Amino acid sequence: MSIASESDLLGMQKISEAVGLTLKHMREYARPGMTAKQLDDYGGQLLQELGAKSAPRLTYNFPGWTCISVNQEVAHGIPSAHKILKEGDLINIDVSAELDGFWSDNGGSFVLGQDHQKHQPLVEASKRILQKAISQIRGGVKIAEIGRLIENEARKSGYKVIRNLAGHGIGRSLHEAPHDILNCYDGRNRARFKKNSVVAIETFISTASSYAEEQQDGWTLLGNRGGFVAQHEHTLVVTNGKPLILTAMNGIWE
Repeated sequence: MSIASESDLLGMQKISEAVGLTLKHMREYARPGMTAKQLDDYGGQLLQELGAKSAPRLTYNFPGWTCISVNQEVAHGIPSAHKILKEGDLINIDVSAELDGFWSDNGGSFVLGQDHQKHQPLVEASKRILQKAISQIRGGVKIAEIGRLIENEARKSGYKVIRNLAGHGIGRSLHEAPHDILNCYDGRNRARFKKNSVVAIETFISTASSYAEEQQDGWTLLGNRGGFVAQHEHTLVVTNGKPLILTAMNGIWE
């Protein structure tokens, strides 16, 4: 969507605060021994208290309020009661929701407790690359150049990117144009970021895989060559200068 009025901006700020705070509190609530369903139910309760409705449930009838991906799961992990969180796990929580006709999306990967498996460098690279990418976004910038930046920064850090997952426009629905804000350079994409547009920008930084593949459950994505992936995501408004980060309260850069 494009922000055309003060009410548009206020609506986007309200739903972005809801998903941002839900993500932040879910990260703080997560404990070893807890099931993903327990963590997800807590997130669902938070959204409900804030008046928001789970976007994956509304849009896709997803079996959870949020997506919780653990270790080798790249994205769209089902928050089941059989998925038990353990010390040192690489966990990704993706929270998106709707409120009063406005939609927002954010996510973040983190290590639960002690970093026994040495995932923290991957997490830090993903956060750093997202921050750098967002700092370069303004009206008129080619979308493909942001993909080039993300891919180059990942390579410099010794990582790959997931090439078939992307950020996207958002606002009046969960996924809007532009649909392919990729983590890599696509010379065919001549689109540019537009001032006042709302977009969800996300990194998918990988240790081994370059593509995500859907599993038999119809939801969970795993890497085509194994390894681990860290994802971080903010929803923002494009300006002619520094973007307005609507989900800054999620604290993923802290």
